[in-house]
This record gives sequence, C-alpha cells and structure tokens, in this order.
Amino acid sequence: MEGAPMASKEEENIQLAQIASKETEEMIGVDNEEANQLQANSNGKRLKRIDSLDLESSRVSGMASHGSNLLTMASIFQLAFQSIGVVYGDIGTSPLYVFASTFTDGIHHPDDILGALSLIIYSLTLLPLVKYVFIVLWANDNGDGGTFALYSLICRHAKVSVVPNQQAEDTELSTYKLATPSRQLKRALKIKEALENSNAANGILLVLALLGTSMVIGDGVLTPCISVLSAVQGIQTVDKSLSQEAVAMISVAIIIILFSAQRFGTQKVGYSFAPAILIWYSFISIIGIYNIAKHDTSVFKAFNPKYIFDYFKRNTKQGWISLGGIVLCITGTEAMFADLGHFSVRSIQIAFTGIVYPALICAYVGQAAYLRKFPENVADTFYKSTPNAVYWPMFVVAIIAAVIASQAMISATFSIIKQSMALDCFPRVTVIHTSSKYEGQVYIPEINFILMIACVVVTAAFKDTTRIGNAYGIAVVGVMIVTSTFLTLVMLIIWQTHLFLVVSFVIVFGAIEMVFFSAVLYKFPEGGYLPLAFAAVLLLVMYVWHYVHVKRYAYELEQKVSTEFMLSLGSSLSVTKVPGIGLLYTELAQGVPAIFEHFVRNLPAIHSVLVFVCVKYLPVNTVPAGERFLFRHIGPKEQKMYRCIARYGYRDTRTGNVEFENQLLEFLKGFILSDNIYSYHLNNQPESEGNNCERAESIVDIGAVSENAAMNACLMERVEEELDFLEDAKKTGVVYLLGDSEVVASKDSSLFKRFIVNYAYDILRRNCRKGQAALEIPHRNLLQVGMTYYI
Repeated sequence: MEGAPMASKEEENIQLAQIASKETEEMIGVDNEEANQLQANSNGKRLKRIDSLDLESSRVSGMASHGSNLLTMASIFQLAFQSIGVVYGDIGTSPLYVFASTFTDGIHHPDDILGALSLIIYSLTLLPLVKYVFIVLWANDNGDGGTFALYSLICRHAKVSVVPNQQAEDTELSTYKLATPSRQLKRALKIKEALENSNAANGILLVLALLGTSMVIGDGVLTPCISVLSAVQGIQTVDKSLSQEAVAMISVAIIIILFSAQRFGTQKVGYSFAPAILIWYSFISIIGIYNIAKHDTSVFKAFNPKYIFDYFKRNTKQGWISLGGIVLCITGTEAMFADLGHFSVRSIQIAFTGIVYPALICAYVGQAAYLRKFPENVADTFYKSTPNAVYWPMFVVAIIAAVIASQAMISATFSIIKQSMALDCFPRVTVIHTSSKYEGQVYIPEINFILMIACVVVTAAFKDTTRIGNAYGIAVVGVMIVTSTFLTLVMLIIWQTHLFLVVSFVIVFGAIEMVFFSAVLYKFPEGGYLPLAFAAVLLLVMYVWHYVHVKRYAYELEQKVSTEFMLSLGSSLSVTKVPGIGLLYTELAQGVPAIFEHFVRNLPAIHSVLVFVCVKYLPVNTVPAGERFLFRHIGPKEQKMYRCIARYGYRDTRTGNVEFENQLLEFLKGFILSDNIYSYHLNNQPESEGNNCERAESIVDIGAVSENAAMNACLMERVEEELDFLEDAKKTGVVYLLGDSEVVASKDSSLFKRFIVNYAYDILRRNCRKGQAALEIPHRNLLQVGMTYYI
C-alpha cells in the first residue's frame, strides 16, 4: 500500500541515473528525455531509499520562470506598450467625469477647486503610485496578481485552505518555495499558528477572497457603463437636442461591439488599443498644459496639502461627501494588480510611472486651471476645457479611449475567475487561452456574455453617469480594502516586515481607504446599492459552490475504500481482469474513492492496468511540466494499480486529452523503472542492513551494483517485461472511468443546508460545464458510474 514520505529530502535527490542512463537507453529504450532527466539529478555515488511519490517530487527540472526578472528589456517594453491599452484605459478616462462627480451642486468657493485638485493629486500619488506600483505589485504569486493570488500565497505559507488535500510533496515544488528572511520569524510563526488553529479565521479569509473577487467582477460591469456613457455624453455639448435616451442607446451599441471583440484575445486587443490610448494620454497632457498656460498658472499651489485641510474646514460634511467623486480618479487602479498575469511587474511599473501618472497630473491640473476661470462649467469640465479647434478629434479619441477603458476590468475579470475556478470557488466554465506566447491571457465566453448583458441593462436603466459613479466608487474602494487586508498578512507572515512598517502601512492606507469608503457608502440609496447587489449574488454563487465541494470531499474521504477490499481484489475469482488501461478520475489525493467499490460491485471487472488519477490544483500559479505527476502503488505490485496525482497551478492550462494521456504514461514508465531499481537493491542487500519495505533507511553502493552485470541484466529484464505489459495494455485501449455523482443533503440537515445543497448547488451543477468536457475526455472512451453522496 501507500508508503509515507521520507523525512530527508536532500538525500532523496540522489537519483539512479548512473544506472538508468546506460541500461535504460541500451536495453529498454525509454525515451532520451526521461533518461536525461534522471541523469541530471545524479550528484552522488550512493543510493538512498526513495518513496515513490517523493521520487517524482524530487525531480525538479529547471523551472521556466514567469516572473519579469527573466524577460529581456525588449520584452518588458513590449509588454509595457500592451499594458497601456489593456490596463490603463480605465484610470486614464477618469478625467471625463471626476470634477463633475465631485461638485454635483456647483463650486461655491474659488479655493474649493484647489482643495479638490490637491485631493486628486495626493490620491493618485498615495494609492496607485506608492501603494500599488511600489508595494502591492511585489506581493505577486510568481508573476500573478489579484485577490486570489494573494489568498493562494497566504494558503501556501499557512495551512488555511479548507480542503484537506495538502501533501508533503507539494511543498517540494520549485514554485511552491519562497525564500524568506529570518528576521521577525518568531512573530510570523505565531501569527501563522493562530491562523491555522482558527476555523473562524480560515472562513473569514475565504469570504474576503470571494468578496474581493465579486467586487472585481462588479468593476467589470460598471467600468464599461460609466466610461462609454461619459464619453458619448460629450456630443450633447454641440447638439443639445440629443436626448439622454439616445445617448444611452448609442452607448449600448458601443458596449456590444466591445464585448464582441473579446474573443480575439488580450494580445491582439492590446496591440490594437495601445496606440489609441497613447494618443489619448498625449491629448489630455497637451490640453492640460495648454489650459494651465492660458487660464491660471497659480493652480500649482494645490501641490501644497494645506489646501486639503482648508477644503474640509470650509465645507465640513459636504467636503466629506464630495470624496465620493474624488475617489473616481483612482478607478482602474486594481487592474494594475489583477491584470499582472497578462504582463509583468516591470512593464506595469514602467508604463504607469513613465506615461500614465504624468499625463493624469497634467490633465487634472489643466482642468482645475480652466475651472478657476469658468467655475460654472463644472458639470461638463472635460469637453468645455477642450479647445474648439480640437474638439471633434478629442471627442473621437475619447469614445475610443472609453471603449478601451472597459478592457482593463474585463481582462481582470477573466483572469480572476480562472483563478477562482482552479481553487474550486467558481462553477466550471470554458477558459480559452488566447496567446501562445504569454501565459495568463484568457477569454471566457460565458462570462463575457453575462458581463455584456449586465452592462447593457445597467446603461439602459441608469442612463446617466452620476448614479453609476455612486455605484462605481463602492466597488473600487471595496476591492482596495480587501487587497490591503491580504497584503498586511503577506507582510507579517511571508515578507516578515518590521512591525513598525506594517503598522505604518495599515494606519496610512487603511485610514485613507476607510474615509473614502464611508463617503461612497453615504450614496448607497443613489446607486451605491448596485455593486453590493452584484457582490451579494456572486458571493452566494461562489460560496455555495465551494461549500458543497468541501463537504463532498469530506464525504469521499470518510467513505474511501478499505485496505481489506483492495487486497481482496487479487484473490477474488468474481472480479475479471480485462485487457487495457483504466484511468479512474477522483478528487481524492489520499485513499481510494467509494465510487471504485461501487463500480466493482456492479460491474465485477477491472482493467489489467488501473490508474487512479487525481487532478489537483495547488495554491501556486504554475507547476513546471517536469514536476507535474506523482505516482504510487496501490495494493500489491502484481495488481498493477497506481495512484497518479496530476498537479496544476491556478494559471496552468490542462493539455489536450491525447497529450495528457501520453505524458501520464511516459511518467508512469519512469516510475516503474525507478521503483524496480529500488526494490531490486532492497531485496538484494544484506539482512543486517535492514529490509523495511515502507521506510528503508539503508544505503546501497551504486558502484558495487554496476560491477555485477548479471544482476543488472536480471533487473532490466524485469523492468522491460513490465514496460512491455504497459505498452500492450495501451495498444488495447485506454478507458476513462468517471463518477456521475449526485449530491444530496442528508435527512438530518437543516432547512437552510437542504436549500443550499439540493436546490442552489443543483442549479449551478446542471448549468455549468460537465466534468468530462472540462477534462476533454472523448465520449467513445468514457464509462460513467452513478452514485449519490449524502452530505
């Protein structure tokens, strides 16, 4: 049966390559790549017992890093160029509506303009620039960002995942490890222990991750609405006869075109949109400088934060309420982090600090200069401050930029939903990878359609940007608060930052975000309820899916097949062995699922080679191909039953069925070779050295074995026989065995639990992508067994 992992990993890395590189290639013809991998791991002369799962997990190939540190400067600037079109459209179009949303009742004092401008300048400086560009982006998960990337990072360093499928071998992944400094280690361990021992803390972290995800998806709905609608409204400046209903319908048509273009992928969209956004930033910068020079150069006084205090002293409550408009200048900030998987840290930083931030400062300072002279035009600041000579070119570019602004949060929505699916927090949907060059660029047709319908409904129903802006602010600040919470834990547990710096971060950024959040909540009745309604629905969907998944896993773990039943299969005359390979898919990482016993009792036949396959997603963004598969024997070796754990990160895409099957069988061959070599040496060593088949600590001298050619020939003959048997079984055919399970709440469950399991989850399960479709299993090779789980 299954052996326990060995304690000493460094000694276990001493592989069998000195034997395998020669005998394997000459006698049994295992592929050269496999032999080379074995040889690459050979760095000693002695052989130690290697547990079968440890053997595979210790074979660490050179990981193809997804971080920006391995990208060339040309690639970084290329990604920076693309990011302008994908990430920075949203924050770039904020000048269309910020001053209008801030002064909804007009400007009552000339210095209020300086106060609002000072708030905008320091909001842009402290939150997008300091917090996100210089701090948050570095909390990425091997190049991936977003709420779930932070959550998975915390799960990896503290065992706060509610699904009990963790294994010791998972921590040996090259992408799982994170070099941590020793300072503040004692404090970090105490916090980690407190989190691990608190079910309430685990639940709160999960709900925060789901809430942050819901808010990002809400951003994906509201961003197209407010960006496109505010740009199209500019035409009313020259054609006052155009009704608001007509503006809304034009906006709806543009939104539909935008979502229809998503199937072409982030890379093509980025290359198409980046030049237009560069033109947009050039326009708003030049016009801003023009307005400063023409109207009022004294607006630079707003860089003095004294005007913020004067603004609040003069306006008190009304000044606090106006923060709901000021916060719109930082919309799209979260896209820098959520879209990080599409690009790289350096490319995002270069684009923001070199182009976006200076252009936005110029635009807002220029608008303030114009308003100092024409405060009565605050309701349409952007278009009124645009010189007549460039009005129409600016209008066209504004429409294009507004369309592109929506792209940032749409791309972020796709990325974060893919991450949440991999962590079993979202129903299965179709994920299409749109770039073969850059991982993480995905398109999800079902989500794209739902977002489009939601955007159309919101735009047609609200018709004006004021109410949508009230809703937008809650979504923006809500995501920021969740990110700050997770980042604080990352600082304490992973980075082990000095406590003074952590407290400073919480006080400064926490205070700013909570003040903004209180201001946007004030506008709850005026449209602020919309993102909270979105978040509530999405949170319910994700919570129901994850809750039932956890309960179902616990049921399977409790009902797993006994050791006695597995041992009895070899001697049972009622069970027939049929030629071929059977791949039985299960979610269990330990033990044999109850569906197998159910299958054997109803159809008493098993394949000559049976592999229990567990496709397992880890809290890492990617698992290198060389570390993908782990193997163990299940039962006596002569039964030829194996466990295979295929490990993926939340950013990985599973290969096609044929390719996956071939990879699995090739790694199985390597396991058979290694396991036979170990068993042979174990059985032929002196009795005095010990002969524990599960945990042998003895050491075998490879040099001594190599001298005995007869022993090697006998060993290779046995290996060749097993591999020939496996190859014959493969030629006969591979059959996929899946459980078609129905989940039902147990009879003693509460009314609420029965509603969640029997109705809410059942609706989601029936309307999401089926398991065999997600695994890309051909119907002609599929055998399903029905079973009911009572949880």
